[in-house]
Amino acid sequence: MGEFITLLKRGNRSALTAGIVNSVIAIIKAVAYVLTGNVAMFAEMMHTIGDAANQFFVFIGSALSKKAPTKRFPNGFGRLVNLVLLGAILFVGIMAYETIHEGIAHIIEPTESTGFWITLSVLFVGVVLESGVFYKAMQEIAHDARLTSKGPKLILDSFRALKQAKPATRLVFLEDLVATAGGLVAMIAVIISHLTPFHQAEGIASIIIGLMMFYVVGNVFLQNAAGALGEADETMAARIGGIIMRDPDVRDISKLEVIKEGDHFHVEVEIEVDPTLTIALADDIKDRLELQIRLQQGIIDVTIGFDEDDNIQQYIVSTNETR
Repeated sequence: MGEFITLLKRGNRSALTAGIVNSVIAIIKAVAYVLTGNVAMFAEMMHTIGDAANQFFVFIGSALSKKAPTKRFPNGFGRLVNLVLLGAILFVGIMAYETIHEGIAHIIEPTESTGFWITLSVLFVGVVLESGVFYKAMQEIAHDARLTSKGPKLILDSFRALKQAKPATRLVFLEDLVATAGGLVAMIAVIISHLTPFHQAEGIASIIIGLMMFYVVGNVFLQNAAGALGEADETMAARIGGIIMRDPDVRDISKLEVIKEGDHFHVEVEIEVDPTLTIALADDIKDRLELQIRLQQGIIDVTIGFDEDDNIQQYIVSTNETR
């Protein structure tokens, strides 16, 4: 139990924050739905319940993935977060189906909802809170991608750097993007339904929100299926390649593989050096490079091999590898 609590302290903070905030929002929306019977509110309630459950699962999964390797699992538990996310999105998929089903039913048999101001107020509060979590996820992405962006620039840069974010942070980002957009869609639908006889607007909003939820399911599934299999990370490989080639004793790199497992990276590299170097000097090079590589965030395993210089330059350092 002590180890479990210690691991929880290392869980993804964005997921925990999002889970707590969404739990509060889900309760508020559930009460509002019971009072008003608004279909758009039902869609938002289901979406928020799915998000809250998902994000708590993600938090626990990201924490357990930090568990140290064992004899049975010598490569560690990095891919556990990907497996947890694959399971978690099934729940979102079910919520998305129910949301679309309810929307279709309301379009076929539209009914006028009550409690306009209650519904609108709750949706507005939800959008504000979700926006706060969404912004925090942007900051996490900026941290993972080593960005210094702030303000409006952070919004654009976080979308561009989304692939470099941790799996848990990426899920929180996408879910809260959909939650914020879905809240705005629901508000528009509620206003249209209140001001006009077009009550089907709430059903249409419910379907739109459900489809956005399915987008998250598809996107997260593809990304985490690749992560569960063990995906090469070209960005980290480029960064490490630049570090290695700056070493004065390294002539070339004949092999460089960086495999991402959850939040962790496994590095395997083979470098070419002067064939006249002694074993002692080669060992010094290995220790020096390993120390520099392990300073990079998320590196947990480094394997360095040697080969004699063949005087043929294979590895070329690009401009983005010099950072």
